[in-house]
Amino acid sequence: MAISRELIYLDYHSTTPVDTRVANAVFQAMITTFGNASSVEHEAGDCAESAVKQSAYYVSELIQAAPREVTFTSGTTESINIAIQGTVKHAQKSGVTPHIAISVIEHKAVLDTCYALKSQGQIKLTVLPVDNQAHVDLLELEQVCASGIHLLCVMAANNEVGTIYPIEKISAIAQNHNVPFLCDATQAVGKIPIRFRAWGITMLALSAHKFYGPKGIGALVVRKGYQLAPILYGGGQQKALRPGTLNVPGIVGLGEACRLRQIEMVEDERAIAAKRDRLQSKLLANIPGLIINGDTQNRLAGNLHISAPDIPNSAIIARVRHYLAISTGSACSSGVETPSHVLTAMRLKEEVIEGALRIGLGKFTTDEEIEAAAQILIAETRAIRKLLE
Repeated sequence: MAISRELIYLDYHSTTPVDTRVANAVFQAMITTFGNASSVEHEAGDCAESAVKQSAYYVSELIQAAPREVTFTSGTTESINIAIQGTVKHAQKSGVTPHIAISVIEHKAVLDTCYALKSQGQIKLTVLPVDNQAHVDLLELEQVCASGIHLLCVMAANNEVGTIYPIEKISAIAQNHNVPFLCDATQAVGKIPIRFRAWGITMLALSAHKFYGPKGIGALVVRKGYQLAPILYGGGQQKALRPGTLNVPGIVGLGEACRLRQIEMVEDERAIAAKRDRLQSKLLANIPGLIINGDTQNRLAGNLHISAPDIPNSAIIARVRHYLAISTGSACSSGVETPSHVLTAMRLKEEVIEGALRIGLGKFTTDEEIEAAAQILIAETRAIRKLLE
């Protein structure tokens, strides 16, 4: 089923449209660079290997890492599992039960992995709280690091309310206490500057489909010298950390998406923020009682997280879903009838959580779509309130 032409897509935190230039690069790789990158006996394999190396360079340039530190995966969920479980397995070789600290608003890939390992008795776990803007207390984080943990996991930017975290400061705290630091940068890469090596990040996870690349491809960037035990076994590709035949077209797509973000990110994000602010102003001026959730001074350019406390978000979604793509929260929790763990951790009022909507703008969002989206949300909110009178 094709997406309706009339649909206004404002769910960029869930996934982004693939840039046509990226799609063309993927297509060309599929038909001209189809060799196995591990086949060293012939030119077809050499061409594929060369394409993989070029993409590793583009990834490393965007986040300021070294190409040899890039391991390609199917996306962030796999990257996070390799990072966390690989750290745990390596520590267990020395008879250690690792102690991991995470923030309470991490993505489910971090939370569920850690909760599963804890329930199996494989790790000790500390969960750091956040305030009502989803910020982590850095003093508390430092105390936890000083207590002697084996891994710290904090995201670069929140996937629901868009709060941006001070990764440079967090990484410095972790380094001061010799704590390895895993940063889930899924929502941040291609939107804000990331300096992997300069900031001393130990591991970083990213997915191409969050910045106009294809789905099913991502990377785990691991600082040289950090030891991870493999959680998968096979042909030994990628230094045996992530074995399996390399997805060359996907890797090419990830590399091209990174190359384009390196060139266009600053200008694009400035334009996206201006459109977000215009939409926010229109909604605030025309929807009485509307609340903006999160830190409005320190959030992703495309993030607008709102609540109309007297209107269930399900009522708005039901009325707009065929012509306006917005969400009630993280795509990984879509359809799950439980409150957002992020908003709950922020200790927002129940009615605010129940009325919460996540709007995500991107580089392909037009001024006309902003105007139309505002009119739709204003009209439907008024209609629902009239029905509830």
